[in-house]
Amino acid sequence: MIRAWQPPYTDGMSRALLERRLTELSGRLQHARRELAVADEQLAHLSDEAEDARLRSLLSETPLAEQEYREAARHADAMTRHQAAVVATIAELERAQDDLLDRLIASPD
Repeated sequence: MIRAWQPPYTDGMSRALLERRLTELSGRLQHARRELAVADEQLAHLSDEAEDARLRSLLSETPLAEQEYREAARHADAMTRHQAAVVATIAELERAQDDLLDRLIASPD
């Protein structure tokens, strides 16, 4: 999982350091977006599996089918939480990027 980015102390930070931090942040954003794409695909697959297991459980009415459904639903729920965490991380990284861009624009050359 991606660590949330925490803005470094940047008061009086040189332009070169701001640019370096922006480059690092851009790479982390790209990585997080790729991770989100994977999570989206996995969530779609797990949700389909959970729905199939739910239908099998309803039709067969056996304890085993119910257990398989609960397990599939737990996997889908866990992926939903992971996807939400990645979305939140992307939002944090974008806010941090905006902050650094504002500082870069305001910094003297």
